Amino acid sequence: MARFNTKAGKAQRTSFVTSTGRRLRTYQGGRGNERDARSELFLLAVANFVAQDTFYETGADRDDRFASLVRGLAVEDPAWTAGLLGWLRGEGNLRTASIVGAAEYVKARLDAGATDGPSNREVIASVLRRPDEPGELLGYWTSVYGRAVPKPVKRGVADAVRRLYSGKSLLKYDTASKGYRFGDILNLVHAAPDPGKPWQGDLFQYALDRRHHPETAEPPASSPVLTAHRELMRLPVAERRAVVTSEGGAERVAAAGLTWEALAGWLQGPMDKAAWEAVIPSMGTMALVRNLRNLDQAGVSDEVAAQVAARISDPAEVARSRQFPFRYLAAYQHAPSLRWSYPLEQALGHSLSNVPSLSGRSLILVDRSGSMWGRLSERSELNRADAAAIFGTALAMRAEDADLVEFGTSSRRVKYRKGESVLKVLGRFGDLGGTNTTEAVRAHYRKHDRVLIVTDEQAAYSHRGDPTEQVPATVPVYTWNLAGYRPGHGPSGKANRHTFGGLGDAAFRVVSLLEAGRDARWPWAV
Repeated sequence: MARFNTKAGKAQRTSFVTSTGRRLRTYQGGRGNERDARSELFLLAVANFVAQDTFYETGADRDDRFASLVRGLAVEDPAWTAGLLGWLRGEGNLRTASIVGAAEYVKARLDAGATDGPSNREVIASVLRRPDEPGELLGYWTSVYGRAVPKPVKRGVADAVRRLYSGKSLLKYDTASKGYRFGDILNLVHAAPDPGKPWQGDLFQYALDRRHHPETAEPPASSPVLTAHRELMRLPVAERRAVVTSEGGAERVAAAGLTWEALAGWLQGPMDKAAWEAVIPSMGTMALVRNLRNLDQAGVSDEVAAQVAARISDPAEVARSRQFPFRYLAAYQHAPSLRWSYPLEQALGHSLSNVPSLSGRSLILVDRSGSMWGRLSERSELNRADAAAIFGTALAMRAEDADLVEFGTSSRRVKYRKGESVLKVLGRFGDLGGTNTTEAVRAHYRKHDRVLIVTDEQAAYSHRGDPTEQVPATVPVYTWNLAGYRPGHGPSGKANRHTFGGLGDAAFRVVSLLEAGRDARWPWAV
């Protein structure tokens, strides 16, 4: 059995989230630790849904703290900050934080006259990876800094436009609800078509025409999807449902680039069984996951439901969707039919496939205090407490030998069996009030090889010291921070004390690196 009190285990491994040594107070009045600016920004970025209130901070306060940290580091450490922003949008899969961060990065460097490091143009282009995001970035910039858009922003947006705009993306994202339509963006940034895409010139002209002369705009013949879409749009409303339900209807829907949202508007009637069954083949995996309740209400057949179940539980589809585990938990909690339960359980398991398999004995503590019950975002009914419980349970399931504990004002062990449903174990967790992390560690630590704490770190005061002080210095303590508050509940960055942010693959890999005896670097440098 692996132990950490060996010569190799005593090495001073370092991780990327680092404390300064300065003491703070947690929001619960406990002894807190200040982190350096890079560490604070990283933890906030991976936990922050822009404009969302949390238990201890308003959305405005968190956004101001985020913007201030980005602006400072953009000038002081541009290469690191650019790497963070690109990673957030890519592997981190956090759209809004990366877009806001890129805008603030460029503004700070323009104001400071800084020219070292990655170019402003490159940073803007690096965070724009979906066709609606150029408009999102311009919307943010003009709402905060006015209508004048600097050249580096325009050029970065133009680079992204050439890479992202296509016939299908125009149909999906160039809608009247957007403040910046595709045509507006093309006018503003003067994007020339990509020479390697001969059809793009016609597409850009069509985007301009449908923005400024919609009554006469004609889709280009060079775009099959736009011409197919035009033919469907010209059909009389009375004939449309018959087209969808006829043989080959699903193929026509897909060829015309009709999303399920657009199909509902085109039919000008209810999305019944036939309509859903026609559009399901062209829907993305996460669109299916979000619509399971609608599929049940429409009464889709068991045969079609089986096809949906196979897709949402396919390991390759789960990996491709790059969704966080809590997305599947939310679907499981809100989908009414039992026919989705097992596929969602499988999908959740696949999304947790990079949770490390820990040797030896592990103590895993899951924070179920009051501050953890806030929703992850205003669009989600899921809270941090359940997200923490899912992750902690997965860690325990994969470990060689683990004690799983929930804590708040009090603490208790949570029973589980290897191979048991993670979602079933979730039902055994409770709501435990305060955040007596130190006492929980003291009550349950029994010469384990490591301690892992999934929490928002806002521990209550204890005269015995911070939670990490209750464990011998030779034993690693790993903290997963799910909220990104400024104070940490213990030191981090060296001497077997490590803090990670969020529940993504990067944090999982870092544990493996540290336990293999290698210093862990920032996720985009690992």
